[in-house]
Amino acid sequence: MTIHFTSDLHFNHANVIKYCRRPFANVDEMNAALVKNWNRHVNPQDTVYVIGDFALCRAELARGFAQRLNGTKHLIAGNHDHSNRKKYAEGQTQGDFQSVTDIKEIAVGQQRIVMCHYPMMTWNKSGHGAWMLHGHCHGNLKVDIQSLRLDVGVDCFNFTPVSFVDVQYIMSKRAFKPDDHHGAD
Repeated sequence: MTIHFTSDLHFNHANVIKYCRRPFANVDEMNAALVKNWNRHVNPQDTVYVIGDFALCRAELARGFAQRLNGTKHLIAGNHDHSNRKKYAEGQTQGDFQSVTDIKEIAVGQQRIVMCHYPMMTWNKSGHGAWMLHGHCHGNLKVDIQSLRLDVGVDCFNFTPVSFVDVQYIMSKRAFKPDDHHGAD
C-alpha cells in the first residue's frame, strides 16, 4: 500500500485550463488525462489524500469522477469543495471519499504531516520537522527551501498524485530552518 497526495484537480472546470495554462484543448481532455494519470500511479489498495478543489461541478458528477479513481480517498476540502462537502461524504459507497475535513494531521511512520488546502507559515510541530502539504496555489507560490511546506497540486506534478516516497525525497533536499513561533532565541 502506497500513500499519495494531490490537490487542485478541478475536474470539469473549463476555466482552470486557461487560468493555469494547462495543456488541454478542453475540459473533457483534461478530465480524461487526470483519471488516466491517477490510475496509472495509484493502485486500488493505495490511499490518496486530496488536499482540496477536487471538482467544480454538481456533487453527483464529482462523485462519478471519484468512483473512477483507484484507491481509498480522503478529502481535505478546498474553496471549491464546500458546496458539495456534505454530499461527497454521504454515500460511503466504493469510490466515494472516506473522510471529508478542513485540515488533517497524520503520521506516516515517524513523519508528521499536516494537510490543509491553504498554505501555512507555521503549523503543529513545524519546528520539529512536521511537513505542511497544501494546494490552492497551482505552483505559483515561491518555494522556500528552508521550509517543509510543499504544494502537492497537480499543476506541480505533471497532473499526477505524488507519493509519500517522492515527497520524502523532495523534503530531504530542503535546508530546513525551523521558525520559533514562541519567540524564544
